[in-house]
Amino acid sequence: MYKGNVTEVPLLDLKAQYKSLKKELDEALIRTAESQYFILGKEVETLEKNLAEYLEVKHAIGVSSGTDALLIALMAIDIKPNDKVIMPTYSFFATAGVVARMNANPVFTDIYIDTFNIKTDNLNEYYSKDVKAIIPVHLFGQSADMDSIIEFAKSKNIYVIEDCAQAIGTRYKNGKRVGSIGDIGCFSFFPSKNLGCYGDAGLVTTNNDELAEKIRLLRVHGAKQRYYHEIIGGNFRIDAIQAAVLNVKLPHLDKWSNKRNENAQNYKKLFKDYGLVKDENLNALDNDNKVILPKEVYKNSGCSHYHIYNQFKILVNDRNGLEKHLIENKIGCAIYYPVPFHQQKCFEYLGYKKGDFPNAEFCAEHSLALPIYPELTFDQQEYIVSKIAEYLK
Repeated sequence: MYKGNVTEVPLLDLKAQYKSLKKELDEALIRTAESQYFILGKEVETLEKNLAEYLEVKHAIGVSSGTDALLIALMAIDIKPNDKVIMPTYSFFATAGVVARMNANPVFTDIYIDTFNIKTDNLNEYYSKDVKAIIPVHLFGQSADMDSIIEFAKSKNIYVIEDCAQAIGTRYKNGKRVGSIGDIGCFSFFPSKNLGCYGDAGLVTTNNDELAEKIRLLRVHGAKQRYYHEIIGGNFRIDAIQAAVLNVKLPHLDKWSNKRNENAQNYKKLFKDYGLVKDENLNALDNDNKVILPKEVYKNSGCSHYHIYNQFKILVNDRNGLEKHLIENKIGCAIYYPVPFHQQKCFEYLGYKKGDFPNAEFCAEHSLALPIYPELTFDQQEYIVSKIAEYLK
């Protein structure tokens, strides 16, 4: 039984992070205001250099959002109308939305229940001559199975665009940072991300010089010289204020990732202590009052950031009932994502139906995200788990 004094826990507490860096962040914002230089410029150049070093890539190019990072990546590889792009059906909408915006066709696949990442053991089933790329999503902070994906892509001569929106700093089992493994990596700096800015911003990474040059051109309407447009691009520029904020936060990112991992291990111990852990990761909960915890597939790989826990997701039978119970007890929680792409109304024209991807549908119906931010205390975590136990038992 919980004996602490916690009575409320938010899903995310950005004010706590701001408080810890207030002086540096305020100075960065004032410095940018005083410079009156808001589009690209020195702050952006510094950020791109710092992120290229951190992510261990040749090129890091700041853009206007994580969604635009994906969009500009597709433009850079010349996706045409009716081309096809393979991706998991379970992710944030932007992964599929940008493909449709290019008048190309998303090709959906199922996921693994224990990692929420793209299922790779049957990728050949989704290939046709119209497929030009595959977008693995490193969902919730853990890398997808990149060995299988790279092998598949090379055998079919297609591009690999990594969706790293929730995985900045994550390492694959070979030690490489995500975003440095495929042809292009796409990142988001939305405020709720592990490295978040004060609005919308994103990043595109690549080790390919030609792609990098084209992406830089595309983000400024396709013009190297003002008013002289070589190709049709867009306004995909990151602004200096967001870069200034991110320059302050980046040196703290690994520390925050370590704390998120520590919180994840605390959750696992608490769930075990409360007798709530299902013994195996199965695609059924057997109507019992236990939870399936996220699996760390690269835990023994020697990597320090094999999982950065952008979210801590549990699977539970009565997800909606538990969500209501936690909210009533002032505990922040969230459902990511209640409707897979293949069941979205806007993708009805693709001809998918319920039951096509059972693992994704199971996760959509049973998963719930719990608070995992770095400033979360053990006492708060115990309060959360105690209230889950109260409901399940």
